[in-house]
Amino acid sequence: MSKKTFTGGCLCGGVRYRASGEVLRFYHCHCGRCRKTNGTGHASNIMLKGDALEWLQGEALLGHYKVPEAERFYNRFCKQCGSPLPRDVPNHGLLIIPAGTLDSDPGIRPEARIFWDSRAEWSCEAGELPTYTEYPE
Repeated sequence: MSKKTFTGGCLCGGVRYRASGEVLRFYHCHCGRCRKTNGTGHASNIMLKGDALEWLQGEALLGHYKVPEAERFYNRFCKQCGSPLPRDVPNHGLLIIPAGTLDSDPGIRPEARIFWDSRAEWSCEAGELPTYTEYPE
């Protein structure tokens, strides 16, 4: 894919960000951690080979929760409104952007549903997107 820059923020407007990098993937993730983090049937995440994540405002409002038994998974959020926010995965050079926090249409569409076998029974159907038990190869 190509290099893109995205801007976005949280629900209350207290935190604003700009993220740029090469777009690698856009997935709907149905794993239990993503469901709990977002309170929904799946998380819609854009993965970038990250060049930069810049906090334009509200950096003091950032909260962080690391799942103790998880190797890489953590949640970054606004401490004021609870919105999920972009997080970096430094040991892989990635940025994960919750697509719902973007200011505008990203110009790309989800390409797959991952951790499909972990989905909640009440969650949405796959539709035309391919499904994967974990990450695609």
